[in-house]
Amino acid sequence: MAIVVESLNIGGSGPSVMVKDTIDIAGLPTRASSRALAQAEPARQHADVVSRVLAAGCRITGKTSLHELAFGTTGINHYTGTPINPRFPALIPGGSSSGSAAAVAAGLADFSLGTDTGGSVRVPACCCGVFGFKPTFGRVSRQGVMPAATTLDCVGPFAASLPMLIRAMAIIDPSFTPASAPAAVKIGVLKVPASEAVNAAVQAALNASGQHLETVECADFEAAYSAGMVIINRETFAACGHLLASGLVGADIAGRLQAAGTMTDAAIAEAEHVRERFTTQVDAALQRCDVLALPTMPDFPLRVEDAADTRAVLGMTSLVRPFNLSGHPAVTVPLASKQGLPVGLQLVGAKGADEALLAAATLLLQRISGGAQS
Repeated sequence: MAIVVESLNIGGSGPSVMVKDTIDIAGLPTRASSRALAQAEPARQHADVVSRVLAAGCRITGKTSLHELAFGTTGINHYTGTPINPRFPALIPGGSSSGSAAAVAAGLADFSLGTDTGGSVRVPACCCGVFGFKPTFGRVSRQGVMPAATTLDCVGPFAASLPMLIRAMAIIDPSFTPASAPAAVKIGVLKVPASEAVNAAVQAALNASGQHLETVECADFEAAYSAGMVIINRETFAACGHLLASGLVGADIAGRLQAAGTMTDAAIAEAEHVRERFTTQVDAALQRCDVLALPTMPDFPLRVEDAADTRAVLGMTSLVRPFNLSGHPAVTVPLASKQGLPVGLQLVGAKGADEALLAAATLLLQRISGGAQS
């Protein structure tokens, strides 16, 4: 299935865990599913999150594949192979943390670890019908995670159930203390462009929750999506641009990397202005509401045969990338649709309030009857 790139059996007898191959495990090379890193030296020490997983008695059973260099949204990889989406085999698994999402969807691990720079946990979680969480930026250690320097990327867990997702967070973040579900939450519904079918599934779930709903707006939402891409391009080129000289980077990623190298300082400066404005808007909305709600993806995941052009499908991340720019925590909750295809309900919380956000998600999941997978 191309989910696992390295089978392992490290650790104790606790929950089984798989780890995205951008996260160091001592003694193993970190290759990011790229031929250009096939000869990478073994990591000298575990990433902090790996050390915490092992200290908690978990058993690491494999490293997972990904969209090459974590620079794509579909999960398609012609070098290591594309993981089959276990629950929706005709559809893409999503990227970049494709193998990590597929691993929990297939029941190969109790939870898995991925990274999310512009939606790379939430998009594959949505595609594969599982739970995925992007913590507040900086909340979970990235020591030993590729790329070393970033202002967007977060390590986050996948799980087939919300309780396991919360347990995973408590393992990888020593400051995380699970919170009980509140009696009620006030939900700010962020109106964003999405297909009629996706909007219908999300609205039905929110209505079924019985919670107070009010419409909110963030004027720079679309600008934040574009600004996030500018910064991703600059930071990914800084980390991986040197690999172009090898001639071994896949053609789709090589083209994106070459384009990424053209980002100007002026474009970066404007993106940072957008980051400041948008962050202020999200913070203001979260002063009025406990959480914000919107779809995870604007449409159903693409069929594999329709997703060949990486650059043409970047719109898949239009509803997730803005919160990488702002740094707010965000979780995707899997929903069913009348079409039998996966939809995600994305919930966004205040910075640092990761526990409260997941507690709110717990309440909503309890109240939604027949809409979400538990």
